[in-house]
Amino acid sequence: QVQLVESGGRLVQSGDSLRLSCAASGRPINNLSMGWFRQAPGKEREWVAGISRSIDLTVYADAVKGRFTISRDDAKNTVLLQMNSVKPDDTAVYYCAADLRMVPARAQSEYNYWGQGTQVTVSS
Repeated sequence: QVQLVESGGRLVQSGDSLRLSCAASGRPINNLSMGWFRQAPGKEREWVAGISRSIDLTVYADAVKGRFTISRDDAKNTVLLQMNSVKPDDTAVYYCAADLRMVPARAQSEYNYWGQGTQVTVSS
């Protein structure tokens, strides 16, 4: 069983940076494929970024490519999402998710483990 706990969400201004963390327990994080998703008010949850198991292959949604960076801190068993040049459209609850597959999936249904989410609000 894997438990995930997100943190780092807060109110920021447009153009600011912030970093979200997802702490995992129950399994070494380099044995997991990880994803970040987000859900804005009134919208469906959408995939944001993913990092593969072991080999650190990273993939991003077009909306965040070049602004967000996903990475893994194996020593802390944590996955990070560095968010730069944030926009009001980035306002959402951000969730991390984990699975045992090698390559991170974009579909929510492919993930077996989820965190509770952390709120990011970007003011204009």
